[in-house]
Amino acid sequence: MAGRTVIIGAGMGGLACAARLACAGHDVTLLEKEAWAGGKARQVAVDGAAIDAGPTVFTMRDVFDDIFRAGGSELDDYVSVRPAQVLARHAWDDDSHLDLHADPRQSEEAIGAFAGADAARGYRAFRTEAARIHGILENSMLRAGKVSWPLPLMWRIGLWRVGDLLAIRPYESMWKVLGEHFADQRLRQLFARYSTYCGSSPFATPATLMLVAHVEAQGVWLIDGGMSAMADALRRLAQENGATIRFGAKVRDIEVSRGRAQAVVLDNGERIAAQAIVANCDPAALADGRFGQSASRAVASLKPRNRSLSAMVWLAHARTTGFPLSRHNVLFSPDYPREFADISAGRPPGDPSVYVCAQDRDAEDGTPPGARERLQIIVNAPANGDTHTYTRQEMDQCTEVMRHSCARAGLILEDPLPHALASPNTFEGLFPSTGGALYGRASHGWAASFLRQGTKTRIAGLYCAGGSTHPGAGVPMAALSGGLAAAQVTRDLASMRRLHPVAMPGGMSMRSAKTEGTA
Repeated sequence: MAGRTVIIGAGMGGLACAARLACAGHDVTLLEKEAWAGGKARQVAVDGAAIDAGPTVFTMRDVFDDIFRAGGSELDDYVSVRPAQVLARHAWDDDSHLDLHADPRQSEEAIGAFAGADAARGYRAFRTEAARIHGILENSMLRAGKVSWPLPLMWRIGLWRVGDLLAIRPYESMWKVLGEHFADQRLRQLFARYSTYCGSSPFATPATLMLVAHVEAQGVWLIDGGMSAMADALRRLAQENGATIRFGAKVRDIEVSRGRAQAVVLDNGERIAAQAIVANCDPAALADGRFGQSASRAVASLKPRNRSLSAMVWLAHARTTGFPLSRHNVLFSPDYPREFADISAGRPPGDPSVYVCAQDRDAEDGTPPGARERLQIIVNAPANGDTHTYTRQEMDQCTEVMRHSCARAGLILEDPLPHALASPNTFEGLFPSTGGALYGRASHGWAASFLRQGTKTRIAGLYCAGGSTHPGAGVPMAALSGGLAAAQVTRDLASMRRLHPVAMPGGMSMRSAKTEGTA
């Protein structure tokens, strides 16, 4: 068995890393400061109902199938997952709504009926381009380790495929390129929203990120119990394969000696030695000295202007009338540029788009008419939770603005609204040094994806994982980052064993004079 690996943080990246390593026979200890597994995939009780308070859209199921199969199990043995027939419902203020479907032909027909034959043809062209970009980058970047631009990426793609490097369109904004496909501004707005999946503005995000639309078109899945059930499934898989998971265990320091991470120290003074340490946190917390000054040089710091979006998130248990909710719903603002200009100026948007996850819709038992249902309602906000304290008056104003945006699309929420509200201050408290940014570095500019923190750090034996680490934001990407960290730890520990053999058959364990001073 390899030496102990300590993982800090039981978010999706940390859980995936723990499960991968434990299933491969490693000695794994996972430390989580909170009382739950899942990180952002948490639940909050409102009016007696447990409401998913984190990510809600589940894609790339195969990433999780692979993790469970590595442990000799199947995902379906742990959690009930089924495909959604409607990917999302979209609405504007003109009494119209448009569904995107699991079947792309249905989506094309719906778009044609909504905006005409030219729009349907534009959707076909957009879908083709998004699929091509995804195909170019899936194995060369998304599922592989961090790579630089342009020559290392070109080497992975294939030196003879120069056209593919240009086809990913890194130097053009998503908003601009969408205008080539959609004359109807509602459709341009609809597909631009995929930039917010990685916490970014469509006006600054490269068109490369159109690949996110292809990922969603490949399938959205519904999980009984929500994303927190997936986190709990990963926890059980890791523990069943020998991982030790400790909750309420806050790490205050990562010890570094002779240029190598050697141990972690908990708030209570307990020291846990390790041959490898994986930090499943926002890298900004490392750089900020949250785990001690010795570890702060492991990664580059992130300037606040480069942070991704934060959010105002209402968790409500309420009755609704009017608009016919699906599971995932987006109610668009009439002025998209203004919305992102407000956020860029450091304030919540005055007339925002609203995402509503109706967590009891499309469930096995459905939602009885007139019954209260569990809702997660999101409005994008600036990541200023470490520099601005949102007052009760400001939060009440945000609630009124959100209700107005919902009503504009025909959705009427119960009044008063039984809810809890999470602000950028809430997320800064849960995830320090982020300002409440929920996706790490914003994907603004052609270089952003190549500047994201990779698995390895500047300190030997210390690694990063999570949604703020390569390959990017979102539940499947965080899980992929955990897998990349597990693979790197495995390679590095194997290399250490070759350099420092710990046992000699038939004799005593002895270290050579050559390596005595380099441990």
